[in-house]
Parts: sequence; structure tokens; C-alpha cells
Amino acid sequence: MAACGWSENDRADSILEPLCFPEDPGGPWGPGGPAMGKEVSLCPLCPESVPLSARERLLQHLLLQHKLVIADVRLIADLPRYLLYWKGRLMEQPITDFCSVIKTNSEGPVEKQEFYFLLCDVLPEDRALREQLQQRRLEEVLAQQEKERNDVSFQRSCMFCSEEFSGNRSLLLNHMNREHSFSIGLPDNIVFCGEFLDLLQSKLDNLQCLYCEKPFRDKTTLRDHMRKKSHRRIRANNQQYDRFYVINYLEMGKSWEEVQSEDDREMLDSGDDDWSDWRSHPVCAVCLFCERQSESTEQIHTHMEETHGFHLHQLKTELTLTFYQQVKLVNFLRRELHQSRCYGCSQRFASKAEVLQHMAATGHVMRLPASSVWDQPQYYFPTYENDGLLCVLSDSEADEDGRDVPVFAEDDSALKDLKESSVLHRLLEPRGGCS
Repeated sequence: MAACGWSENDRADSILEPLCFPEDPGGPWGPGGPAMGKEVSLCPLCPESVPLSARERLLQHLLLQHKLVIADVRLIADLPRYLLYWKGRLMEQPITDFCSVIKTNSEGPVEKQEFYFLLCDVLPEDRALREQLQQRRLEEVLAQQEKERNDVSFQRSCMFCSEEFSGNRSLLLNHMNREHSFSIGLPDNIVFCGEFLDLLQSKLDNLQCLYCEKPFRDKTTLRDHMRKKSHRRIRANNQQYDRFYVINYLEMGKSWEEVQSEDDREMLDSGDDDWSDWRSHPVCAVCLFCERQSESTEQIHTHMEETHGFHLHQLKTELTLTFYQQVKLVNFLRRELHQSRCYGCSQRFASKAEVLQHMAATGHVMRLPASSVWDQPQYYFPTYENDGLLCVLSDSEADEDGRDVPVFAEDDSALKDLKESSVLHRLLEPRGGCS
């Protein structure tokens, strides 16, 4: 094999893949985490090693010195463990037993022909290894998430008002959501929360907008920009934040967007066109303000209009609400009323009955706060499980402005504990979400 080592020019000119999720040298689950006990990545073909943060250097070394290419490196959950495994296997058997051999310049002079080796998951052993590493990382992430959910030693100040919070992380996240209209998602969907907040705080300290990443000259200008542009949020498609959401760890190499779209495709491609055994179960919608239920969409809307003076259809037309905005509005109203708070003026009362009396007397039933308050990602999550009213919302108008919709999706199969944080669950079975 070729001698180890490479020049600075080689490092500068050879860029194989960008440094991106899922590998992250700083995370507890990442390369060199506690389970690994190492601080370097080893070359599988020679004694060479590089720091964990220099993954690109190692890949260049494999390509230039050993003619070895590892396919889809960015999808490998733990690259150091992966390389360590293959280092042992390549000491036992020749590389051609595992890799596809690619011959370059095959029709040119023999002296200019080169052979490259491709290691990929077409090989069952490689595929099994990648899946095992993915499963191991998922288990570590879920364990970390559970630890953070139960941690009561969390202590941190708010990024916007410097108020100190101690106890559970949800206190701070809910405060930023409620008081500053800033959301990074429900606490139960987040992992490595401390690192997440550190990253956001460093951007603010560098006078950088959290949404558009634009730098500003001073804090006042930055604050005005984020307020006027409604940039007190993070961009959903910013992959820098992917590692802080548990859903991104569920399947190898798939983001939450891909997981969601794949679920939809599976439903569409099922091939079962026989609907003869379909039995329709009526959806029972519950009034926003009282316990009145109805299986008819029009009946529940008529009830809310005549009894409470609330016109959802009117609001939809006047505010040109899309289907998703209606979902967020309904979930917001449900949450405010459950917390005995008037959504029109934010005044809190001792009971829901007192809130309704106040709203009827002051005319706040049809008085909504600014859209920046309720048009937030956390309100994609229903306040009540099986909320039938969400199922009968009109979706006749598509989202015509083409905006990116920052949906932080949930997956009940892997995040089964999420339902335990819902309002309805706490009502039915007492037990001890955000901006």
C-alpha cells in the first residue's frame, strides 16, 4: 500500500463531502463520545490517525493514499467506530473481498490506469454495520433525551430578558414561547438542549439574526429587525439544528421532512384500491368554549356563532388563513382557554368560566392577538388528543405564498412519551411545549 501522509495542497484541493449531520464531534452520541473513549479517527489501512474534528482530512487521506472511497459517509452514525470495525476486518482479509474495484482510464495507457476501491452498503456486512451504529446512536440519544426531560438541575437565563430559570428546561422554553414569541419546539422533542441554547446564544452575542443569519451592527438594530420581520424563530430547513430534534435520529440518513414524506408515499402507494369494506366513523367535534359536541361541521360552527359569538369562517376569510394556519389558531385558542387566559388581552383568571364571562363582557371573543403570537410551530401539535375540530377544518385554499412551513413533526412510534405531555392526558391521568 502507498505510504501514509499527504501534503497541504492535497488537503486544500480535495473536498469530498461537506461536514454536516449526522456526525458531530461535540455531541455525547457522536464520534469519540463516552462509549467510544477515543479522541481520534483511525485509518483502516495504516497506522495514520486524525482528530475527530478533521473527518475531511481522513477521507482525503483514504482517497489519495489508499484509493479507498467510502460511500455516503455523511449517513454513517459513528464514523470512528465504523472505521475501527473495518480496520480489524481488513487485517484479516484483502480489501477486494469487501470493496467494488473501479478501474480508471481503462482504455488509455496501462501506466495511467488506476484502481479505486468503493466500500458501500451494497455489501450486506457493511449495511448491517451501519444499521447497528444507527440503532446504537438512537438508543444513546433517547437516553440523553430522557435524562434531560427528568433533569431538575437545569439553570439558565433567558436570551431576551435575562430572567433566571432553574429546575426543568421546560420552564425556560415555555417562558420564551409565552413572553417573547420565540419557539424552538416542544421540550419533549428536543435533545442536547444546553448545546442548542448555547448555539443560539452565541449567534445573538455575535449580533446575528436567528432566522436569516444576517449580522447587525448593534443589539438594538438586531432586536428591531427580528421583531419587524417576525424573525424570532429558527429556519426549519437549517440543517445546523437537525441534531437537536429526536425525530432526525429515527431512520438512517433521513431528516424529519423525508420521514414525513415517506409516510405519505407509503399510504399513496399501498396499491389497495378496494374500499368496499370502508365504514365511516363520524368525527365528533367539540366546541372551543364549552363541552358541546356535534358530528356535523355546520352544527358546531353554528353553535359557536350563536352561543359564543365566535365566527371561525369569518376569521378564515378576513385573515386569509391557510389550512395549517387554521390548525395553529385552533390549537392556540384551546391552549389559552385551558390555561384560563383570555387570548384577546392575555389576562388570566381563576377558572375557564370566569374567562368566558370576561370575554363575553369585553367583546374579546373575536379579538385575536397578532399572528406572530399564534402562528408558531408549536401550535401544529394538538392541545387535545383526537381533537375532531381539526379534522373538519376547510382545506380548500392552498398555501399560495410559497413560504417554508417550519413543521416540527412528531412520530408516536418513537416518541411515545410525547402524548403524555398533552393537556388531555394530564386531565385524564394526572402526571408530572415552546417558543
